Amino acid sequence: MTLRNHPQHLALLAVLGVLATACQKSEPAGGFPVAPVTANQPVRREVVEWDEFQGRLEPVGTVEVRARVSGYLQSVNFKDGSEVKKGDLLFVIDPRPYQADFDRAQADLLQAQTRLDLAVNEESRSLRLLKSRAVSEEEADSRSKARRTAEAALQSARASMETAQLNLDYSRVTAPIDGRIGRRLITEGNLVNGNQGQATLLATIVSQDPIYCYFDADEAYVLKYQQLAREGKGVKLRDGKMVCQLELVSESGFPHEGLLDFVDNRVDSSTGTLRVRGVFPNPGPDRALQAGFFARVRVPGSAKYSALLIPDEAVGTDQAQKFVLVVNAQDTLEYKIVKLGPLSDGLRVVREGIQPDDWVVVNGLMTARPGAKVNPTRAPLSPAPSTGGATAKP
Repeated sequence: MTLRNHPQHLALLAVLGVLATACQKSEPAGGFPVAPVTANQPVRREVVEWDEFQGRLEPVGTVEVRARVSGYLQSVNFKDGSEVKKGDLLFVIDPRPYQADFDRAQADLLQAQTRLDLAVNEESRSLRLLKSRAVSEEEADSRSKARRTAEAALQSARASMETAQLNLDYSRVTAPIDGRIGRRLITEGNLVNGNQGQATLLATIVSQDPIYCYFDADEAYVLKYQQLAREGKGVKLRDGKMVCQLELVSESGFPHEGLLDFVDNRVDSSTGTLRVRGVFPNPGPDRALQAGFFARVRVPGSAKYSALLIPDEAVGTDQAQKFVLVVNAQDTLEYKIVKLGPLSDGLRVVREGIQPDDWVVVNGLMTARPGAKVNPTRAPLSPAPSTGGATAKP
């Protein structure tokens, strides 16, 4: 029996013929399979380039609360770590000795006032008697000097009473600023010293709103920011100052916005950098920004401009240069060298090398090669919503 007359053999030959035809159609002339790739066109967007720095938060104001009079600490009137307002009562030092001093000074003032009144009356009487020659000029002059002495004594008594009043007021220690107070460093019943240079430290207070962020920037960056601020070429300004943004290590998107308000007056010779400061609002009740935290700060490094952006994974590296693969009209891959900018919302800014209508390969780069035929899936690029920021880390 021949092969041509066997039905099973005929069916097998038909299947093999179909598979051979399919393999021939899926392979180009070179014998390599056509690689499937995904290609996107770049998007055009208005962006601002931002330079990013590492910084640390510091309070605008820090106060060491110290005793200004000596005595036994009578009471503590705050909770450790709580927020206090300017004028809140914090500590009470036993006021009884100072109340007694004030009462004594007040009595001395009253006596001095009485002596002055008496001296004024005697001087007036002597001046009338002098006209009738009832008293001598020497007597009249003596009573005039007694009146001036009484006036000086009154001023001294008034100053003593004011000093006693101050000491009495200092026995009630109040908050000098708004802020968060630390723990109490001394408890009730202890003797505190109010002598200058030896005053007892009772607690510390740091302000919270606004708050500073200090960071170090290269001299070239500072000069660039100052030039942008002077020219105002699309850079976001407020009250003539450059806007900066901040995020904590647990945050993203730089949600806090502030202003650059200070640049140091000299370069640190050990690091070659300048100390720069931004000031940020820190409203309650959350107070997300706290003194001592590390933070990332970004500062606008350019005016707003129109840029082409592509996914960062579409960029390849060939030794010292960056490149992308572009699908042309014949579904062939073209090799294009590109000049890149910073990242913006997860997309890479491309300064040179591609056009808006190019189809850039995003997926399938591992199996694709320049000049090869591909089976492209062209899809529109759907980036995340723009925040208008392109971040570069100096």
